[in-house]
Amino acid sequence: MNIQQFKQKLEEEKRLLEEELKDVGKPNPLNPSDWEAKEEPNAEKADLNTQADVYEEIEERHAITDTLEARLQNVNAALARIGEGSYGVCEVCGERIEEDRLNANPAARTCKAHLNN
Repeated sequence: MNIQQFKQKLEEEKRLLEEELKDVGKPNPLNPSDWEAKEEPNAEKADLNTQADVYEEIEERHAITDTLEARLQNVNAALARIGEGSYGVCEVCGERIEEDRLNANPAARTCKAHLNN
């Protein structure tokens, strides 16, 4: 297994995820590893229909931000495992994670047998 290859894939995915997050969110000033959905300024001054549209967009951004943030946390955890020397080991059984699984998802935490754990 070429750990360096997986590290490069993970770093690229991290960069892309952070770019996507910046489009829909912003870092939480109290916790920089947490992201919040961007909100529209002056939404309260708009008419009721526009306010409803704005709040619907904010809810959609929250969902997108939550999904991207979870993926980013998984990527960061995989990069940490590389640094610790435990990358590619199933968190459930301790066996090696199959290389084709890591190729499909470099942030995978389990082998195929424990895919749904």
